Amino acid sequence: MARAGDDFSDWTGLLSLLHEAFAYMEGRIDPPSSLHHLTPALIAKKAKEETLLLATDKGELVGCVFAVQKDDAFYVGKLAVRINRQGEGIGRRLMDAAEELARKSGLAFLELSTRVELLENHATFAAMGFVKTAETSHPGYDRTTSITMRKRLP
Repeated sequence: MARAGDDFSDWTGLLSLLHEAFAYMEGRIDPPSSLHHLTPALIAKKAKEETLLLATDKGELVGCVFAVQKDDAFYVGKLAVRINRQGEGIGRRLMDAAEELARKSGLAFLELSTRVELLENHATFAAMGFVKTAETSHPGYDRTTSITMRKRLP
């Protein structure tokens, strides 16, 4: 896992990876993913404001995660792994790298949000040591649309 440097420029490829990895959510989550509003330029801007960790294999981009400090936690989002590479531990290694950055920053937690409908994500993150800490609603919704999960860092 490597932090994206100033030399990274494949924003279109990164956006394509995100769309591929998040396609399974289509028709399952309401409201639709914020990913639909992202462009290569907006992804590049996000990477300047947050830490972007990349997983590559022989020069091919196979995974990513964004992280940013939020109070006492490193908030992680847009964790994505190519469909044909899922199940190889790439996502876990990206999360391990985010944990290491959080510890080096003196933070006590990793935090993330996952959509309420995506029960398999809840189980995956629970297996990584995350616990549900809150339920939230997107603007305009009177029901829970996502849950917040946290992991205390050792």
